[in-house]
Amino acid sequence: MNDNARRGIIREINGPIVNIRLPGVRSGEQVRIGNIGLVGEAIALNGDEAIVQTYESTEGVCPGEPAQGLGQPLSVELGPGLLGGIFDGIQRPLEAIFLQAGDHIPRGLALPALDREREWHFVPDPALESGMELDPGTRLGRVQETDTIEHRILLPPDIQGELLELAPEGSYKLEEAIGHIKAADGTRHKLKMYHRWPVRRPRPYRRRDNSVAPLITGQRIMDTFFPLIKGGKAAVPGPFGAGKTVVQQQIARWSNADIVIYVGCGERGNELVDVLETFPDLQDPYSGRKLMERTLLVANTSNMPVVAREASVYVGITMAEYYRDQGYDVVMLADSTSRWAEALREVSGRLGQMPVEDGYPAYLASRLAAVYERAGRVEANCGEKGSVTLIGAVSPPGGDFSEPVTAHTKEIIQTFWALSKELADARHYPSIDWVTSFSDHIATAASWWHREVGDNWEQWRTMALALLARDAELSRIVNLVGPEALSSAQRWELEGAALIKEGVLQQSALDPIDTFSSPEKQYLLLEMMLTIFQKGADLIELGVPVQELMELPMLARARRAKQIYKSEQTEQLRAQTEEFVQAFEEVRLEYAKFKEHSQ
Repeated sequence: MNDNARRGIIREINGPIVNIRLPGVRSGEQVRIGNIGLVGEAIALNGDEAIVQTYESTEGVCPGEPAQGLGQPLSVELGPGLLGGIFDGIQRPLEAIFLQAGDHIPRGLALPALDREREWHFVPDPALESGMELDPGTRLGRVQETDTIEHRILLPPDIQGELLELAPEGSYKLEEAIGHIKAADGTRHKLKMYHRWPVRRPRPYRRRDNSVAPLITGQRIMDTFFPLIKGGKAAVPGPFGAGKTVVQQQIARWSNADIVIYVGCGERGNELVDVLETFPDLQDPYSGRKLMERTLLVANTSNMPVVAREASVYVGITMAEYYRDQGYDVVMLADSTSRWAEALREVSGRLGQMPVEDGYPAYLASRLAAVYERAGRVEANCGEKGSVTLIGAVSPPGGDFSEPVTAHTKEIIQTFWALSKELADARHYPSIDWVTSFSDHIATAASWWHREVGDNWEQWRTMALALLARDAELSRIVNLVGPEALSSAQRWELEGAALIKEGVLQQSALDPIDTFSSPEKQYLLLEMMLTIFQKGADLIELGVPVQELMELPMLARARRAKQIYKSEQTEQLRAQTEEFVQAFEEVRLEYAKFKEHSQ
């Protein structure tokens, strides 16, 4: 420990909660605990005494050992070098830790999140000159962080004043000065390519802006039926085995966001290992380069300290806001917020706070809301418009959506992708239940679809959902009295709903063609299924037997279209639909001849 820092002493230890005596300690201040220097955060004060939650195991630490205040809150380093990185819950670089210490993270280890030895080619902003007054968020220059992403170097949000000098174009390390600025009080600040920011404090911006475009995930049931806009808030609740992690990974792989931040918050180690092993090898569908060039991962598995799990979500959202401030659209996936809430419950229990619903603390709803409200589309201080889209997985015990975390989340978010165990058991993936899911972004999405894809998106979507709702009613009748009780028109409604479920809603993450559907392909597939249904309904009204229609080979071909035609093969999809229309016309003519001869 630093001998010049404020020193204190440990008084009591209760798991990750440590009581210390440290004169001058402030709420939220980072503290190092014990001889090995465990990192923690002061969460309650009583005079010179503080209660500290530690982000590492306190096993082996004894009362009487030293405590040291670091004089700053839990913060993250923000600058070039974040993308492609893998960090733990408090932004320690796991790859650097592995090279230094092997498979296990030594307690008390302190490594900078960003590489101090790497040089970055800095290009100053040509519009800046010495003597100019700079506001927070002013763009100082740029660095090519990866081949995909240009990193904009901004003046930190808490600094403004007169620019004294700006370094010329060249290669610099992160600790080297790229300029100096003089504040109004005469203080001279050294400008670097990185800065620190407290994770629990939202980064400032000029104003909130209205979202104008949906987040395209390539997943048909999400984009077409329950869209999420850029800057929106969504939840993916579902029981164990329903496919939450695969859904989140598909969004991370295929979404049209500029930056992807994946936070594994308290999930099983084998799931995160799968992410860590597969993501570096994935290709970005938009640039053709490595997906990790625009992705960063925060890995905090269920066997890691529970308090670091609580911090990991704040670490992720702060890094997301940083890239938002540069004018990028960022999507952050938190898997899962239920494990994050469990960390709140454990800490509050050790503090002796009064539990409420299912043992969770009374402030659960407000903490959830505070995290989700950091999502949004904004005009940043630099004048650029960027967004943070926040998608949280929820793991309700036994699939009970009335439990506190799911219930409170449902009140906060705008898009709800509810996973169904029944659909998952039936091998229908993604197992998003079209009955209980919802989206509040239909109007915004409809405007975008009308402008970019096709005029009839909202009409097709409404018709398909009505058919699926009708299918649920008729299925109950079939279960009670059998299909013989249904009319021909009703049996065809069941067939039409089956076409939508199997030909549109069902999608394989493992199929190289079906794993991603462009908006154009989604629109044309839905149009194909509804056209088949409408043409068949017209024939049934003329008297064509429903059994004859259900035996048409085109129905099987329509179900397979999603796996046959790639996203760019839109003309072939249109031609296939026209072929189906012609086939129905031939059935109509044949039936008309049959009726004529029979008379």
